[in-house]
Parts: sequence; C-alpha cells; structure tokens
Amino acid sequence: MNRPARALSEGLWVCLGCRQLIEPPQGARSCICPRCGARVHARIESSIMLTWALSITGALLLIPANILPVMTVIYLGSGEPSTIIGGALELYQAGLWGIALIVFVASIAVPVMKLVGLAMLCLIVQWRLDVSPRQAMRVYRVVNAIGRWSLLDLFMISILVALVDMGAIAEVQAGPGSTAFATVVVVTMFAVRAFDPRLIWDMYEQREVEAAELAQRIETQDNDGYSDRENG
Repeated sequence: MNRPARALSEGLWVCLGCRQLIEPPQGARSCICPRCGARVHARIESSIMLTWALSITGALLLIPANILPVMTVIYLGSGEPSTIIGGALELYQAGLWGIALIVFVASIAVPVMKLVGLAMLCLIVQWRLDVSPRQAMRVYRVVNAIGRWSLLDLFMISILVALVDMGAIAEVQAGPGSTAFATVVVVTMFAVRAFDPRLIWDMYEQREVEAAELAQRIETQDNDGYSDRENG
C-alpha cells in the first residue's frame, strides 16, 4: 500500500516552531531554522527519557504542593495556613462553588491530567501499544492545551495578595506550597516541550513495516509448504 512521503525519508527536517521544511547540512545533528531561528533536530534527542524524568519530577513535587500551605490569610493578627485542597473546600462551604471549582480544576485536576497524559504517550511510544496514532495525537493536543490553565491558581493568589493588603488589619502571605506548585507548572511545561510527537508516527510506521514483513514471511512459508506437498 502506498503511503504519503515523509519528510525524514526525503532527507528533510521539520521545524517545530514554524513548520518550515529544512534540508539539513550533511552529517549535522541539528541546525538553525532560516525562518524563525529555532533549533531544529530530526528528532528531539532522548525525548522519551527526558519526558519521563521531568514527569516524575513533577509528580513528586505535587506531594508538597498539595500538603504544604499555599497561603495564609492573617486578619487582625491571627490566621491559619491553607492548602490547595483545604482552600477549595473552604470556598465551597462558603458558597463560592464557582471559584472552588476553578481552584480544583486549575490546581489539582489539570496537573494530574497532564502527568497522566504524558505517561500514556511515553508508554505508547516505548511499548508500541496498539493505539491509533490519531488518538495518541489527540491526547498530546489536550495535554499541550490544558497546561496553560495551571497558572490560573497562581494568578488568583497574586491578585488576592495585591487586593487584601490592609497593613496591620489583614494581609495574605504566600506559603511554600505555592513555590512547589509553581515548580510543578514549569516542570510539566518543559516535559510537554521535551516530548516529540513525531515519535508517535515513527512508532506507527515501524509497526506497519514489521506487520507487513511478518505477513510476507508467513505467506512465503505457506507457499513453500504448498510446493513441498505438490512435489511430494
């Protein structure tokens, strides 16, 4: 079956920044895109290993991000630290379920979904799972798109710190949990950038080639067996 020509098989590289097709220098491992100036590789080196390392780092940082206090609201000299989950529950109990939902989605659901999606993509490529490449690309697009919403919670905290600044009456202090959570956001953003989606199609092409070779070997063995029976 005829397949569309691939840039790599034609000796061309694709810039992930502007999608420009580039003819690389002979023997070069990387080059600079003449259009946007980005660094271009045939494939991102050690993409899966780097994605795994950053994803595991983000997963470990999620523990202190959810256990340690994110902020402390001090009113008239007294206040208690609040974690992400505790803050969302307090907002819900106060009737602010809309804000509580935003905090839960941005601070808990989105990072977890992002890390799970990255782990799925790495396993699909490493283990050559029987998954449609289009479905894998949908997972990649979702992971790439939802990452920006993780910053929403930090944006809300910064606004709250700026608004609730009444000197000795009331103030908001950021806790160590906010630092851990900000690090999770940054690490997962780098993890998404480290994953090369072209590996999904490489895996699919390799799987198709191996299946075709196996079918050809089986057909050859069947033909040889039939010829032996005819001669016998």
